[in-house]
Amino acid sequence: MAESPAGLTSQNLNPTQDQQQPTATPEQLIAKSIAPVKPQFLRPPPSRASQKDTTSSTVSDSNNDISKSINTNTTSVVAKEKKSKRQLKRERQQEKKSSVNLCPELAKTGDVNSCPYKNNCRFNHDLEAFKAQKPEDLEGECPFVNGEGSCCPYGLACRFYGTHKGHDGVRNGKKQISEINGLNKDVQKLLWKNKMKFLKADSVLKSLGLTGPGKSKVKKVDEEEVEKIVDDNDSRGTNDTNENGCGDGGNDSAGKLDCAAEVLGGDDVDGVLTDEVRPQKKAKSAVEVNGCSGEEVNGLSIPEKDIENNCPLETEPELVSDKLEVIADSVETDGSLKLHPREKKLIDFRGKLYLAPLTTVGNLPFRRVCKALGADVTCGEMAMCTNLLQGQASEWALLRRHSSEDLFGVQICGAYPDTVTRTVELIDQECTVDFIDINMGCPIDIVVNKGAGSSLLTKPMRMKSIIEATSGTVEKPITVKVRTGYFEGKSRIDSLIVDIGKWGASAVTIHGRSRQQRYSKLADWDYIYQCARKAPDSLQVLGNGDVFSFVDWNNHKSDCPELSSCMIARGALIKPWIFTEIKEQRHWDISSGERLNILKDYVRSGLEHWGSDTKGVETTRHFLLEWLSYTCRYVPVGLLDVIPQRLNWRPPSYYGRDDLETLMASDSAADWVRISEMLLGKVPDAFTFAPKHKSNAYDRAENG
Repeated sequence: MAESPAGLTSQNLNPTQDQQQPTATPEQLIAKSIAPVKPQFLRPPPSRASQKDTTSSTVSDSNNDISKSINTNTTSVVAKEKKSKRQLKRERQQEKKSSVNLCPELAKTGDVNSCPYKNNCRFNHDLEAFKAQKPEDLEGECPFVNGEGSCCPYGLACRFYGTHKGHDGVRNGKKQISEINGLNKDVQKLLWKNKMKFLKADSVLKSLGLTGPGKSKVKKVDEEEVEKIVDDNDSRGTNDTNENGCGDGGNDSAGKLDCAAEVLGGDDVDGVLTDEVRPQKKAKSAVEVNGCSGEEVNGLSIPEKDIENNCPLETEPELVSDKLEVIADSVETDGSLKLHPREKKLIDFRGKLYLAPLTTVGNLPFRRVCKALGADVTCGEMAMCTNLLQGQASEWALLRRHSSEDLFGVQICGAYPDTVTRTVELIDQECTVDFIDINMGCPIDIVVNKGAGSSLLTKPMRMKSIIEATSGTVEKPITVKVRTGYFEGKSRIDSLIVDIGKWGASAVTIHGRSRQQRYSKLADWDYIYQCARKAPDSLQVLGNGDVFSFVDWNNHKSDCPELSSCMIARGALIKPWIFTEIKEQRHWDISSGERLNILKDYVRSGLEHWGSDTKGVETTRHFLLEWLSYTCRYVPVGLLDVIPQRLNWRPPSYYGRDDLETLMASDSAADWVRISEMLLGKVPDAFTFAPKHKSNAYDRAENG
């Protein structure tokens, strides 16, 4: 992690008199949603003509080649033949045998005979071949080695191997446990085989009349598809950090629903579903006798540790079925087991700075950065219920929690009451969280088309069923994230706000836009205020949308005292120090050096989370570049004619007060790559990158 900003663009980065372009007044620029940068810092926009038509995919040392690689024409991608899952699995297995992927045991010990699998190991055992192709070490210290005698778990594969003191400590290298909520392998196997029991969820669903005879609205998937899912999960690597980490934030909304399980099929009938609606693909088989699920059974709490030691995972099916029926009947008939809303644990969100769940960029390292800068509440990225119930490791990685996150929740998204309720029970058993948020506002097409996200805004009875069933299943607070409505100009949450509280939700976050608006135009805070004033005292209302300074925060709190708090989303992506500004009530004219230090903290957290080997370094680089695609929209306070900056302002091309600040202001992915090289070394050959998310507020002039 080099200190000097080497590799900056070769063009003149200092403003000169003939490059100043005083064209419009600040008021005129603001009217056009253009950031009013002081005239002496303005510069002509860079030419992109040479980058648009290129199809090159190789990154070289020259600026032109980097730009070509990053702006690769998508037609070449479309032309590629789609490979089957079997082919992809075979390629992954072959890749593991290559010299790039050294056996983890061999990497830790340096002894070829240390691997218990010997010749049957899936990874490479040629130590000399690995050393010959391994890239040179990066500058800086290994994130796992400190003065307390700890050792790096990646050993020879670590890109900071030269800093391992004595090198002998690598033999017993073990990663420090600072993260929780990992997926237990035994639980994962039960989910793969559809042998997981959900006693509480099924009992609550039955009591609410959400299971029963009727036509299923979900397309069934044959057993061959189930085998493909299991094979796909089986083929993942043995390195838990990389396996989980690569999925952390790596699955955007468009890629989360690749396993067909929830399919919207016509109008729902009061949210009543059948047993066939479950996302698992095979018929259930019985397991977990004598309370093996680790939950309360007949009033007795069974510790998970005792379960692991004394309870077999599988026994005779007939005996298990009989005992489960007795347990289920007792749960159903004993009314004392059902929680009263007043008995549920509550979280006071009033006045707390809430970092919104953010797909792709809101990963664990980013949340650590925001916590250090003042965030009070954090929430994991949105996870799809069907993928969690199928035991997908990449989806479960989204639920991981760092020890610094003292008030943490997870956000899930599903279309049907049984799917969401069983997911809530599973999370309650396997994870340590303070609250569970249900997404009913995601505008992404592939989510909405499955009947989830903001599609639920058109089905109030389905919303009722989901909230009632989930809140009745677990003691943890259930919160809901919604938008003003589905169609622009037809807001409807105000008519449901009282009911949402009665259904059992502890809090509701309202994004001041409709699904149709996506992220265009400004958030309607007057409507959020209207909903907050209508809400019952038992329901906390949080607002969301366009909070980008402590002035915005203060205005919303003073304009509507009934509002519990504000959730901060894109504002934190662009400038994560917004939490510091709110707490200290000041506009922070942060320097480029201070911003670089924040990036360094992110990189270090990323290496701890995704790993310090080559795979972990490149995963960290990928998510760093995704984040830089947002941070470039920040305009320093000292460069603005009018402060504070508004979220819908589009920054013009401008020079910074130093070379690094100018580089950070670039909207060129080639410059983002240069920043990553300052922190993580040179990019590998044939490196490509294209940001996944682009906000409409910035990439479409008509939405300004």
